[in-house]
Amino acid sequence: MKPSSWIKSLNQRVSALRQDTESRGETFYAGASRISLASFPPKEHWDDWISLEPVSGTGKRKETHYMLVPTTCFNCESACGLLAYVDKNSLEVRKFEGNPEHAGSRGRNCAKGPATINQITDPDRILYPLKRAGKRGEGQWTRVTWDEVLDTFAARIRKALVEKRHREIMYHVGRPGEDGFTEDILKAWGVDGHNSHTNICSSGGRAGVQYWMGYDRPSNDFANAEVILLTSSHLEAGHYFNPHAQRIMEAKKRGARLIVVDVRMSNTSTHADHWISSYPGSEAAIFLSIARHLIVTKRYNREFVRRWWNWHEYMSVERPNEPDTFEAFEAALAEIYAEYTFDYAAAESQVPAAKLEAVAETVAGAGTRLCTQNWRSAAAGNLGGWQVSRTLFMLNALMGAIGTKGATYPNGWNKFVSKRPFSAGHPDHWNELTFPKEYPLGMNEMSFLLPHFMKEGRGFIDTYFTRVYNPVWTNPGGFDWVEMLSDEKQIGLHAALTPTWSETAYFADYVLPMGHSSERHDVVSTETHNGQWVAFRQPVQRAARERLGEKITDTRQVNPGEVWEENEFWLELTWRIDPDGELGIRRYVESKTTPGERISLDEYYGWIFENSVPGLPEKAAAEGLTPLAYMRRYGSTQVGEGADRLYDREVDPAEIADEHTDAHGRVYTRTDAPPNANGAPTPDPEPDSEGRRAVGVEIDGAIVAGFPTPSGRLEFYSSTLAQWGWPEYALPTYIKSHIHRDKLDSDQMPLIPTFRLPTQIHTRGANAKWLSELAHNNPVWVHPDDATRLAIRDGQRIRIETELGYFVGEAWVTEGIRPGVVACSHHMGRWQFTGSNDHHQRTMETALDHAGDQWSLKPLASKQPLAPQSEADPDRKRVWWTAVGVHQNLTFGVHPDPVSGQHCWHQGVRVRPAEPGDVPGQIHVDISKSDAVYREWLAMTRPADQVSPDGTRRPRWLLRPLKPTREASKLPEVL
Repeated sequence: MKPSSWIKSLNQRVSALRQDTESRGETFYAGASRISLASFPPKEHWDDWISLEPVSGTGKRKETHYMLVPTTCFNCESACGLLAYVDKNSLEVRKFEGNPEHAGSRGRNCAKGPATINQITDPDRILYPLKRAGKRGEGQWTRVTWDEVLDTFAARIRKALVEKRHREIMYHVGRPGEDGFTEDILKAWGVDGHNSHTNICSSGGRAGVQYWMGYDRPSNDFANAEVILLTSSHLEAGHYFNPHAQRIMEAKKRGARLIVVDVRMSNTSTHADHWISSYPGSEAAIFLSIARHLIVTKRYNREFVRRWWNWHEYMSVERPNEPDTFEAFEAALAEIYAEYTFDYAAAESQVPAAKLEAVAETVAGAGTRLCTQNWRSAAAGNLGGWQVSRTLFMLNALMGAIGTKGATYPNGWNKFVSKRPFSAGHPDHWNELTFPKEYPLGMNEMSFLLPHFMKEGRGFIDTYFTRVYNPVWTNPGGFDWVEMLSDEKQIGLHAALTPTWSETAYFADYVLPMGHSSERHDVVSTETHNGQWVAFRQPVQRAARERLGEKITDTRQVNPGEVWEENEFWLELTWRIDPDGELGIRRYVESKTTPGERISLDEYYGWIFENSVPGLPEKAAAEGLTPLAYMRRYGSTQVGEGADRLYDREVDPAEIADEHTDAHGRVYTRTDAPPNANGAPTPDPEPDSEGRRAVGVEIDGAIVAGFPTPSGRLEFYSSTLAQWGWPEYALPTYIKSHIHRDKLDSDQMPLIPTFRLPTQIHTRGANAKWLSELAHNNPVWVHPDDATRLAIRDGQRIRIETELGYFVGEAWVTEGIRPGVVACSHHMGRWQFTGSNDHHQRTMETALDHAGDQWSLKPLASKQPLAPQSEADPDRKRVWWTAVGVHQNLTFGVHPDPVSGQHCWHQGVRVRPAEPGDVPGQIHVDISKSDAVYREWLAMTRPADQVSPDGTRRPRWLLRPLKPTREASKLPEVL
């Protein structure tokens, strides 16, 4: 077809669509999901979308008929919408583009979404269940059946449950990508076995927010903000970065001001009105200097602070001899933060005081439309990093910029978690391997310390699942993980649930191939903006075949090889653990419509969409579809438009009975809580001494909803921190980082690893060619002043010496990093074993050696040659790059923050030229030093058995994925 003919055809289709729309009395418009040259395929044409495509080597084009099937991306936590283009002739998935019906991503995706096609066509992917044939780590495998896998694990888990060894079963997940399915499975088994990577990721950011408002994640109305303050490279690598990046840039186009605090010149920094390249760890001092400016100039929202801060509790506990008035608190507030002048912050941050004052003035002009965000970045890098997010959120709390248009919201308001058809109670035991007594305030599981706990003899794991998780590569101290996973006396049976090979899978007993984002089911919702939506991840070939009239009952019928999906795997495994129902487990996965059979995924998700997603049944009925069919066709539905100031909502008088109001205005009631359709994680403050539940807070004579904190207000003063052993940190304050200049030797520099290149898929395999072409090198950033001082030139091989050993990288001399600091992304440097036949094109072939405590990993060559071109991967001839990067995490010791539990990623290092024979990617570690670092940081803790005010292991109001019973929460000596 000639171009003019194609345009004529397009215009004819537009005209037909317009006539069809207007004939129904509806208005035709050319927006998202409407056909135009600048838009997306309209949903009305998803059954047969015609694309004009080139015919290779002919100079001609042909029409290809596609069925467009929605799913949800799984390459970061944004959960953006995708449309799979399924060739109607071959039923082959040819490409992925954005889904315009998705409220979060709105049809726009970063490079990682379309690169899903690289993942499902990866010639290195695992297609069949495998069992090791030699010792762990030898790389010898034999193919087995799924029935053998299921029967083996079912028998082992059943035996452990019958013998009351519930603590020996563990599920260790990286990115969940779902809203609660697997947690429900663990509850059905009755095990407190959930473990996650969160304490190497975002616990510091969560802690600082949760101590203020109860919810442990912020949500952002960037699109309506006047001032946006980011402590991260948010546009390219932040929290929900694609949906956020869209809205941040929309706000900038509207005139919003952007402030970026980032030691590197990131893409985000280049868009900033103010870029603050501060010394790492000083961010809290900067934010407190801004807070002080707002306080002393009286530019804060005085009425909001009076109503919503728990200042009364602070005054009564900490200043009982002073007047119990707001005016007295204001005087105290000015006194508390008097030392945080711009000059003080300038000295700590090495940023000019005038620059800090200009930023403070910008913040002061935002009013309630101040939107702030720190997720990982500084909060994940520094000792006390959780106070970075706590002091940043203090700016919102001063301005009243919380839960209102253009401000920062509690995530639970902008996330919708649907109820599921089965949910067991919480476990009746506590797993000390995940929540040990030393970290009673740890926001999440202390997962990265597991090898040290096992080495100390704290427990044994009989059955261990790693799922989309690669701790050998991702975690600090990877050689500790190699030792643990190699030892059958510590890990009895290990299954790696993964779509692709990983460094951890080599040390598994079984490698189980699970589906990518277009080969599996999940329901997910994320807090991308001020609004609620639910997305449906689905196997797209299953949906396509069902549109054509086929009946599919198992994703293995449509997935490549014998690739399964976790949902069906977990359901079937649970069914086989308790085949006769004797353990009381089987009932949780039994069909409601056909008793005696296991629930199908159609029934499972059909129940969810019919019963627990508001408005969906009505939308589906309007199109003559069932709710499940609607979600299979469109992939997403919007649940709510967003809500403002929910904390100010008056409590229904029907909820008030036999109420009690404490001295600080917290109101308790005898009534049961009304049903809530949204199951988004929300803290549950403790009842009063007579068992009444917290229902709200009394302010100016009215009982309003307030916040899910112990006081019901925003907690400037955290009674939790004060009562659980950390009174000096009960207020937002500045904690000097472990890489503060005072704590480093004169020849040490901070190494910043807490950034990722914008195209990395660090948990999902190495062979995303399209992404690798954009970001394939992993240099060490060095400022020219430091390069001169160290006699290092651009591109030179250098050694970075850490507290455990060293790694070898290549220097990138750039003014994009501040002097006195070096940086290297910790999301590159994938490797495989010498002699592997897999030929992973984006990994280093390495020799992994150790003698005693000395471990080393050395690439065979500095440049990894590509495998010969194969029919399975014809694009290999187009791969022109050879750089892979360096895996520096192996050389890092564990740095658990004693309060939040967050691993503090920043390192104090020495930089020098490499030695003869050193090659990029080379690693050396003395693992005995790893143990010493662990003990050093463990000594900083204040264990629960020393500080608990009530004999429990952890404050019960803090969020926890699985929340053991009250009895199980007691410390052993008080049981």
